[in-house]
Amino acid sequence: MYDIIIIGAGTAGLTAAIYGQRAGLSCKVFEKYAPGGQIVNSPSIENYPGMYGVSGYDYSMALLEQAQKLGAEVEFAEVTGVDFSGKTKKVITSAEDFEAKAVIIANGAARRKIGCKGEEEFEGRGVSYCATCDGAFFRGKTVAVVGGGESAFEEAEYLAEICDKVYLIHRRDVFTAAKTAVDSLLKKKNVTLLTNSVIEEIKGENAVSSAVIKNRANRSKVEVPLSAVFVAIGLVPENGLYKDVLTLDEYGYFDAAEDCKTNIEGVFAAGDTRKKQLRQLVTAASDGAAAATAAANYIRKNF
Repeated sequence: MYDIIIIGAGTAGLTAAIYGQRAGLSCKVFEKYAPGGQIVNSPSIENYPGMYGVSGYDYSMALLEQAQKLGAEVEFAEVTGVDFSGKTKKVITSAEDFEAKAVIIANGAARRKIGCKGEEEFEGRGVSYCATCDGAFFRGKTVAVVGGGESAFEEAEYLAEICDKVYLIHRRDVFTAAKTAVDSLLKKKNVTLLTNSVIEEIKGENAVSSAVIKNRANRSKVEVPLSAVFVAIGLVPENGLYKDVLTLDEYGYFDAAEDCKTNIEGVFAAGDTRKKQLRQLVTAASDGAAAATAAANYIRKNF
């Protein structure tokens, strides 16, 4: 039996492992995909203190190495079930079952998709969910950004500096982004806002070449030549596995506060997977530290 099982090897999960190991506890980390989470594909990190210009891959590998050097075990396996009914927690994986005194869920959140025809077909071939990751491939081209929040405007602002033309497509006529972000983007002469509009289909042969855009107000459609579509419409928590066990909010995030405690003692939620206002590397690291510290305190009092 381990002291702490951590589900997810992103920033929150690996930080939790670092803090857990340094507290003298044995930590086992499970990761379904690759260490680092979504940041692993970023070409450059600019918003994490002391990490300016470091690639997402190098950052992720350094974080993984640090956790392992401190003694954390990291296994690449999918968690397929849990049993939190007893004092000892059980985690079921695609390989075998494991037990721990405490569990930290740090499984992150997935990018929300448009759901239109052609989106999955052209993912990685013109459909992207990260402008800073892939924008440079479309320098001097015409691209579109889908969304109306802060992230969409940030992506459009970034792309406007390197692309010939940028369309920002939003299904409503009111934006959730800050007015300063909207005003700043409107000053860009190569940016066109298409409100009350949605992408109905993404077209191309080997890569994206156009998109069919539908106006929701008058039902008209127009096919616009594009080299890329950047989707920035938020995140989707992948917490379905826990919906009958742990309390989720209306959006599917774990209903855990800054202490990362869930409704079950000995089970904690850290990072993008819990309800919070800001989802960034720095807040994920903070959550990992808080969750591991709370788990250590729980174990000392109960075992």
